[in-house]
Amino acid sequence: MVQLIYRPEYQLYHFGPQHPFSPVRQQAFLSLLEALGYKPDAIQADPASRDDVLTAHSEAYVAQVEAASTGNPLPKAGQYGLGTVDVPVFNGMDLATRYLVGGTLRAAEMILAGEASVVLQLGGGLHHAQRELASGFCVYNDLSIAIRRLTSRGFRVAYVDIDVHHGDGVQWLHYDDPKVLTISLHESGQYLFPGTGGVHELGEGGGKGFKLNVPLEPETSDASYLEVFERVVPHALSWFQPDVLVVPCGADAHFKDPLADLLLTTRAYETLFKRLVELARQYAKGRALFTLAGGYDLDATVRVWMILYLTLAGVPLPDEIPSEWLKEWEARLNTILTPTLHDPPLPFRVPHSESIAMQNRHVSIRLMETAVKYWY
Repeated sequence: MVQLIYRPEYQLYHFGPQHPFSPVRQQAFLSLLEALGYKPDAIQADPASRDDVLTAHSEAYVAQVEAASTGNPLPKAGQYGLGTVDVPVFNGMDLATRYLVGGTLRAAEMILAGEASVVLQLGGGLHHAQRELASGFCVYNDLSIAIRRLTSRGFRVAYVDIDVHHGDGVQWLHYDDPKVLTISLHESGQYLFPGTGGVHELGEGGGKGFKLNVPLEPETSDASYLEVFERVVPHALSWFQPDVLVVPCGADAHFKDPLADLLLTTRAYETLFKRLVELARQYAKGRALFTLAGGYDLDATVRVWMILYLTLAGVPLPDEIPSEWLKEWEARLNTILTPTLHDPPLPFRVPHSESIAMQNRHVSIRLMETAVKYWY
């Protein structure tokens, strides 16, 4: 059974009505959850403390965020990634982000205490934030802060990032740490933000060989994605033997997403979520911390996250979405929404899919051939 973490204050993390990282996504998800007849009691975690945030970020950076949050940014705020198009500042930004961090930390504490094996944090996933840099819609890196809490208590953490963008912030913050295995499957940085995540980024010092990246070709579809996942993730987990998985579940590899170029369907996401649960049982005693992350087509994102929740809860997936919910949200969004939980058959054919799959296969083989040199 999955334990849910959420509180209304997550809606405060809001960069403005035109920004793609919108809390409306969570609103629509929770509304659909209720329409389907599920209203789980979510735990409301306290916001993270300043000291919690300082386990991953510098004092100078936190001071910049705090100042920007009051409407009085310091002169060098831009050098810290604040006040950009991706991360515009807003009043209360520091506290709003600490609410998200607090939820992910609470999830980690529940797993450490044995209160839950699988926890879904309905927020967070701010994987681009770095030690002294806001980036890619991310202010504080809740994932790294939670990972530090887990490793400080002796846990070995396998971080498996299925967001379409490279999980750069988490990778760099743990680049030399052998207690943290990071695996990121993402659209290649040759084509997509943040421009990193090549197979040569394997870690440094004691962490060499513990950072694995699978950069995928644009227009990668279900079969190829799932193939390289199986070529890399189970083998890495078998070698690393983690105590817990930490998984940001971006929905932006879906074919409808406007900010990226992968072509996953909801069927692939269902398979991924089931495999991650299986792998947690096989290698981490069933322990897994899931968060949300990217996803910028609301229709696709809400359905992917609903599949995530229902899969973790062990509940059968319904075929159709309730008509009353569709009417309400189509009116609110002024758009047509998909009436079924899963995508209908794709209305297009992917040209060159075999050559794309071959390139992805070669990348995954090259990664594993390089990484295993540091494993044994």
